Amino acid sequence: MSEDTIRLVTIGRIFRRRWRLLVVLAVVGALAGYGASVLFPPQYTTSASVLLPGQWEDRELLTQVDIATSSTVVDRAGATLGWKDVSDAELRDRVTATAADGNIIKISGTADTPKRAQQLSDEVAAQFVKFAARIAGGGTDSAASTEAETLRNQVEETNRRITELADAADPGQTVEGVQARTELEKLSTSLEEAMTKLDEADPASNKAGMVVMGPAPRPTGEAPPTRVQLIGAGALLFFLLAVIGHLVAARMNRRLRTEPEITAALGSALLGTVEVADGRRGTHRPQNGGRPGLLRRLLGTDTRWDLPTPRRADDEAGRRIRYRRVCARLRDQLPTPRRLLVVVPEGDELARRAAAQLAAEAKSDPQLRVVEVSVDRPIVPDRGTESGALVVLSAGSWTAEELAGIAESCADGRHEVVGIVVADPVRARETRSAPPPPDDATLALAVPGHTTGGQA
Repeated sequence: MSEDTIRLVTIGRIFRRRWRLLVVLAVVGALAGYGASVLFPPQYTTSASVLLPGQWEDRELLTQVDIATSSTVVDRAGATLGWKDVSDAELRDRVTATAADGNIIKISGTADTPKRAQQLSDEVAAQFVKFAARIAGGGTDSAASTEAETLRNQVEETNRRITELADAADPGQTVEGVQARTELEKLSTSLEEAMTKLDEADPASNKAGMVVMGPAPRPTGEAPPTRVQLIGAGALLFFLLAVIGHLVAARMNRRLRTEPEITAALGSALLGTVEVADGRRGTHRPQNGGRPGLLRRLLGTDTRWDLPTPRRADDEAGRRIRYRRVCARLRDQLPTPRRLLVVVPEGDELARRAAAQLAAEAKSDPQLRVVEVSVDRPIVPDRGTESGALVVLSAGSWTAEELAGIAESCADGRHEVVGIVVADPVRARETRSAPPPPDDATLALAVPGHTTGGQA
């Protein structure tokens, strides 16, 4: 597992080198969202408001909300609507109620068409008002109602008697007569105010007068999630999953990138690092043919995205000096005649080009023979006149197990791994390069080839 910290530069590298794949996956996600919108038809929601006059406590409003969405109210509304394609249980799931400011209960209904949503909200609101009125009327104690009615009758009779006494009391303008009539009028006014307060405090007359505040408006748009929202969510989900998948793959990547790790896996010393100019920014491209290879190239998955951007290359003379130094180190440690088997992992294009350039620079001392070996089932040719094997590979392309398999295959062929050369990709400068080496140096002294086993 790679322990590199995931930074913004890593995200940017994914966007730059995998943008085609990300776009394709986003389109696939959008199509998946569209398919979900087809499977789940659009829904429409509207609300009807019911006004509750008088003074209500919060817990009383919550009780009314529960009553509005109760099975009794909703089932009565469903029976009135008569929808055969919607069951009572589904209808209850489509009705909600909330308590708003100002003693208002908002009853919301959801249906597959705007007309049905409006009908459902209006009918549930009407059934709620009827049911609440029935509860308020039927729940009032009959004895208390009788006593209140008797008290009203007595007050009315007292008011009439007070009026008669006021008219009959001293029709003159004496001080005593005026005072008596004033006191009687005050008494009559106090009785009327007391009856008014009594009527206001009566729950049966106060809380039973709920009013539906007009019909519910017909909805003009779909309830979320809409088709557009599903399409956008599908595209975003697939895009994020693709990015997360790349990051997880990078964290789980076990390919060796550092020179100490490579030398430890092969059990030999590093002879040097050579540069390979790559016009494709040094990315690793497997040579896959046919339709799968074409598809990988179109999506951009034939390139390694997790490798850092290669640095700009030195001039041609500087690169050739690196190759010559590796050849000089080989001359110092190989006996005469200096013949060497150059082992390149199959599919490592950078290593193959580096091995060819190394063979060209070596000329006849040492004489190099290049072979490509499969990392899945590595088989190295048996030892002939060679003094050992030189492994050429690029960093960040192979795991420790794969390199250990190449080392074991060299040992089975009786080849000692005398050294390792790491090919480092660089960006070529846009200048005229040095002339290629003479033809006799490449043809007579280097014999590159491809083998899967046996004596070559």
